[in-house]
Amino acid sequence: MTGPGVRRRRVLGSVALALAGAGVAGGGVLWRWTEADGESVPRTDATTPAPRTPTPSPTPDYLGAARSRVAAYLTETGGRITVAVQDRLTDLELAVGTRRFATASIVKVDILAAVLLRAQQRRRSISSADRQRARKMITISDNDSATALFGTAGGVDGLNTANRTFGLRETKPSVHWGMSTTTASDQIRLLTAITAEDGPLTAQNRELIFDLMSEVVEEQDWGITAAAGPQTTERYVKNGWVPIDADAGRWEVNSIGRLVEPGHDWLVAVLSDHHKTQAAGVQMVEKVAKYTLNQLRAVPPVTVP
Repeated sequence: MTGPGVRRRRVLGSVALALAGAGVAGGGVLWRWTEADGESVPRTDATTPAPRTPTPSPTPDYLGAARSRVAAYLTETGGRITVAVQDRLTDLELAVGTRRFATASIVKVDILAAVLLRAQQRRRSISSADRQRARKMITISDNDSATALFGTAGGVDGLNTANRTFGLRETKPSVHWGMSTTTASDQIRLLTAITAEDGPLTAQNRELIFDLMSEVVEEQDWGITAAAGPQTTERYVKNGWVPIDADAGRWEVNSIGRLVEPGHDWLVAVLSDHHKTQAAGVQMVEKVAKYTLNQLRAVPPVTVP
């Protein structure tokens, strides 16, 4: 077929080939001929990829990096030690290690909390004699007072019942209360239960526990309090230490407590054993507490866009 229409199509084909040779067609735009008006209009090629939306860079996992550094640090110590921390104000938390340890005297905080909960449930306050025992048990770690209050709490059954209320999952009381076993994470659960305003204990009973933990005698004020910084305004601690016969007389050394500072309310637990001496255990616990808190203090606050 000949005529003007055919010639126009041939010319258009020649132009298209020329543009393709020049690399224009690769830009994603082709042309079609409109017979009605004799003009060419652009047509988007369906095979042209849509513009890409830049992928935002992932937010660095500062907490994950801090956890990795703490885990490496614990490995470097060469000891048997675990740590758990939770910040009540930011919900920042970290736990490294799941090993169970004998509690030694840190269980005395659990015993006191159980005594106070039991009295609450019976709609009464603890007796003045038990209050004095509580002071001696926490501030000077008196064992006779602990034995008496362990009985007041209901012994193993009473402590188990209280611990279910406190949300503990990994603590096993023993008739020899110092040989109860626990984990660092469970000690954070206990500290959380006895600090929470909506927790199982009244404000008055929570205050009693932490008042006593703030008045521990100087020679027992070690452990997690070594991690206090220049801005720390409140310090609460209870430590435990005992040689373990089944471990050839090596020492169990534990520390739990709370450090309050601007922007943070740290709950801290460091548990360890297999130390040649008590002093060696105290030194390791303090080093781990300081290192862990310093790593967490360096984690930037989470911001919501």
